[in-house]
Amino acid sequence: MVTVVLQNNTNIDVIPNLASFQTWVDSVFQQLHDMTTEQKKEVCIRIITSEESRTLNEEYRRKKGPTNILSFPNTPEPYLFAEENSLGDLAICAELILEEAQNDSISPQAHWAHLTVHGILHLLGYDHQHEAEAQLMESLEIKILNTLGIDNPYK
Repeated sequence: MVTVVLQNNTNIDVIPNLASFQTWVDSVFQQLHDMTTEQKKEVCIRIITSEESRTLNEEYRRKKGPTNILSFPNTPEPYLFAEENSLGDLAICAELILEEAQNDSISPQAHWAHLTVHGILHLLGYDHQHEAEAQLMESLEIKILNTLGIDNPYK
């Protein structure tokens, strides 16, 4: 089992609770039956501001502006908020999550769940840089979210 460590680095208090994040993370591993985490005991989810997201996105991805989620696998050069036995870190921009949910007329809770699942898949090595990878990753997200009672986010 991978334990979630939750850090809220914002003044936004309408974020999901630790139990919700833990449920979403657990759903990924239950669906994938992933054994790669036997030595990785935790994942840190840090809720960040747009400003912090912008800084991290520009520094680590060389892309301008904030983004909704960033994934940092545990590597020799980590941006880690957690311990060495961490699977990695997710940095989720609360402001963007809430804005996107409103703009797309979706439940903020469903959007938080989707991006958490998306981020965990990145930490496990899944990506969407090429069409075949994107199709695989999206199909996994849809399948995992379905087990949580959440509709396909790509419709």
